[in-house]
Amino acid sequence: MGIAMGPNQYGKAEVRIVSVNKDTPRHTIKDLNVSTSLRGDLDAVHYTGDNSNCLPTDTQKNTVYAFAKEAPIGEIEEFALRLGRHFVDTAHGITGARVLIDEYSWERIPVGGAGHDHSFARSTDEKRTTAVTVDGDRAHVVSGLKDLIVLKSTGSEFWGYPKDKYTTLAETNDRILATAVTARWRYLSTDLDFGKSFESIRATMLEAFATTHSLALQQSLYEMGKQVLEAHPEVAEVRLSLPNKHHFLVDLSYCDLENNNEVFFAADRPYGLIEGTVLRDDVDPAPQAWYSLPEF
Repeated sequence: MGIAMGPNQYGKAEVRIVSVNKDTPRHTIKDLNVSTSLRGDLDAVHYTGDNSNCLPTDTQKNTVYAFAKEAPIGEIEEFALRLGRHFVDTAHGITGARVLIDEYSWERIPVGGAGHDHSFARSTDEKRTTAVTVDGDRAHVVSGLKDLIVLKSTGSEFWGYPKDKYTTLAETNDRILATAVTARWRYLSTDLDFGKSFESIRATMLEAFATTHSLALQQSLYEMGKQVLEAHPEVAEVRLSLPNKHHFLVDLSYCDLENNNEVFFAADRPYGLIEGTVLRDDVDPAPQAWYSLPEF
């Protein structure tokens, strides 16, 4: 029986970087969490500890900082593509790179009715994300967002489900529907205005969530993905993960009050987790860009 090394990668995880552009008195900031992973001819380092093809993870970290200084970061997809192509083109024995970036949003603090030139506030935990895979001379971009918390105070029902002796959940035709959206979408090209596309896709998903009279969170998931694909031909597929942030009606009968879907208890766990992919049937299947490791 032979034993061999399987799919593998290595890199530097969660390089936190804040870059301030001071070209004008009105500063801009980019607040990122960057992770890099490299793949290639790495058998020797696993089998014998030969590091000749093993670019140090510390060098990868330093490259992130240096690239942020040498040129404006721009859109996170563009920054990730530059980093990935650099590692593949310059690192001995490396044939593939994967760069993951989370971007934290900051808003200008309003002063005198206008945003301040160099003072900012974080008003949300939402993050913009990208996962760029460079494989030789090919590149794939998967962008998205996470921790986008949304809520509908009505326009949501849940009934008609199977029931057995363990079922205690009551059917309802009026409930709060809330979730923290994690979405990823695969682009068909790397030659795009990524910032414009991101803002439009985000707005499309929010509108779909708001306007869909939902009989199940699964239905909302499908509508969110479908409407993105209908409006954005540059997107091949959308993957969504939607935890159901349950809001349970409080029984106020103990004090002779009628609760007409107005007072709820917000439970953080356990929670339903609804996940799915909405895709075009006329495009190639997802490449390695979706995966942390090369496919088996």
